[in-house]
Amino acid sequence: MIKAFVFDAYGTLYDVQSVAAVTDAAFPGHGSYITQVWRLKQLEYTWLRSLMGRYEDFWTVTRDALAYTLKTLDLAADERLFDELAEAYNRLTPYPDAAATLERLSAHRRAILSNGSPGMLAALVRNSGLDRLLEQTISVDSRRVFKPDPRAYELVEERLGVAPGEVLFVSSNGFDIAGAKSFGFRVARIQRVPPSALAGEIGTETRLEPLTLFKALRMQDEMLGYGADVTVRSLAELADLPPG
Repeated sequence: MIKAFVFDAYGTLYDVQSVAAVTDAAFPGHGSYITQVWRLKQLEYTWLRSLMGRYEDFWTVTRDALAYTLKTLDLAADERLFDELAEAYNRLTPYPDAAATLERLSAHRRAILSNGSPGMLAALVRNSGLDRLLEQTISVDSRRVFKPDPRAYELVEERLGVAPGEVLFVSSNGFDIAGAKSFGFRVARIQRVPPSALAGEIGTETRLEPLTLFKALRMQDEMLGYGADVTVRSLAELADLPPG
């Protein structure tokens, strides 16, 4: 029996593409590249730091990934602009169905488990108003390791007191889905970009746009042997899943 819905934050409840308004304004003509490479590198740095045993919190990782991205374009940002760009991750836009879905799931316990640092997550849920719809916002920071390390997922049972089999973990990120399923959660995948749509977007082009490459690398099912129990197209469909 599912007792708790636990959500990933970045890319699941919150649209990481919403930073594009800030990157476009700061560097016209480069906004799409910055938005995509920033997110790709942000995740890569979480995995590298976990493997290296050199943990830094997600705020530091986010800023380092932004610095890397700007460097690849030989772009410079003064301290004020750099801070403004980084701050965009604390003001991400929730997906349109996020609040309504959390409302409809009010009979269940609802929480976030995220790589985000405690300060980032507190700002994110407060700025978006989702704080009133969540019982807890759980950061991996106390374990000093990032998802998909099993130690990160252990925090759900520790904080909510529910066994892995009583959790439906919800994510749109392939690496997170595989990690959560491997850990023992039941898992729902939000498939916002089906393979057929991606194939049509790629077509016969030999030069992929940054956003298309991002969709191919981060928004598709991973081939790791740990797939989701259920796949839905939107958060809204979660409330219509059969109990159990």
